[in-house]
Amino acid sequence: MRGFGDLEAAIMDRLWSDGGGLTVREIHTALVADRDLAYNTVLTVTDNLYKKGWLTREPAGRAHRYTPKASREDYGAGLMRAALDAAGDPRQALVQLVGQMSPEETAALRAALDSFENGDRA
Repeated sequence: MRGFGDLEAAIMDRLWSDGGGLTVREIHTALVADRDLAYNTVLTVTDNLYKKGWLTREPAGRAHRYTPKASREDYGAGLMRAALDAAGDPRQALVQLVGQMSPEETAALRAALDSFENGDRA
């Protein structure tokens, strides 16, 4: 799994933050507050995200309303899985990762492992 490019990440961040669906016009309006972007650029990148399977879309008048297929957390988990797969020694990579985690993060990891081991997959 590859990470998103800069504009792809900005579009996905906007869609994840919104919690609902947005049109390209709405995405463009939100993004031009921070950077100079052409509408067609946002349209092309959003359409590419749709074609890559990251977004769903439904008609909204003459436009489409785009919604992420996966949550931000699912995306992050996929990146972590890909990083482990790419590591020479996944066990050592996990040890290194845990060594870089805050106490709050290690407690959350411990709770997630306990929950998983107890069959509680949510």
